[in-house]
Amino acid sequence: MNRLQGRVALITGAASGIGRASARLFAEEGAAVVVFDRAEEVHETAKLVTDAGGKAFAITGDAGEEKDVEAAVAKAIAEFGGLDIAFANAGVSGGLTQLMEQTGETWLNLLRINLVGPFLIIKHAGKHMAAKGQGSIICTASVAGLRSGAGGSPYSASKAGVISLVQTSCQQFAGTGVRINAICPGLIETGMTMPMFDRAREKGTEQKLGQLNPLRRAGQPVEIAKAALFLASDDASYVNGQAIPVDGGLSSSHPIARPGAMS
Repeated sequence: MNRLQGRVALITGAASGIGRASARLFAEEGAAVVVFDRAEEVHETAKLVTDAGGKAFAITGDAGEEKDVEAAVAKAIAEFGGLDIAFANAGVSGGLTQLMEQTGETWLNLLRINLVGPFLIIKHAGKHMAAKGQGSIICTASVAGLRSGAGGSPYSASKAGVISLVQTSCQQFAGTGVRINAICPGLIETGMTMPMFDRAREKGTEQKLGQLNPLRRAGQPVEIAKAALFLASDDASYVNGQAIPVDGGLSSSHPIARPGAMS
């Protein structure tokens, strides 16, 4: 406990799922949190934190709009006196439309949120952190950004971009004390994936979700939040420029026909 005591964290995409779980966990560990999302439910996230005795402030805005991100960083600094952690978690899936049926507009909107959004967090939060001489920036990428088979083309490309962004931007911040890393979630039960989970429950096939990874189950938002907590804390003081899969082992192998369970 108290791994983030006295620190201030900004979390985007915090109205539900991974962002909400991270806000609650960070607050439990002592951080004051600024939660940001375009959905009004972000205020519910802040209330959950404050009802549990934590410090939180909610902001509505678009994670892909520079003025909104810049304002969120400024608000965090004004409200709580600084910014130590920024978690660029906001993202959209883009669906599974076949490549030849996709439009440039679909790609541009998805890249704006999924890739430009993390860039904006790195730019504006990183500037403040570099002046302080320390800070941790975390971006939500995906196993879809590592190889094919875990998402549609625009989503996968955007998440591959996030991984590259983390690798290149950490070099830009060399010598500043700012660490920049990414988490690559596998199949997690969030608002983005809820339709898949709902369909499986209706068909009675929920047990098949996540069956391609060695743990043979889907993950929960708090399991990603715990990885984010690690990267945010001093426990990860020597971790920088990395994209860490949290996927039950899915990305450890190419798809194979699995034998029966070991006896």
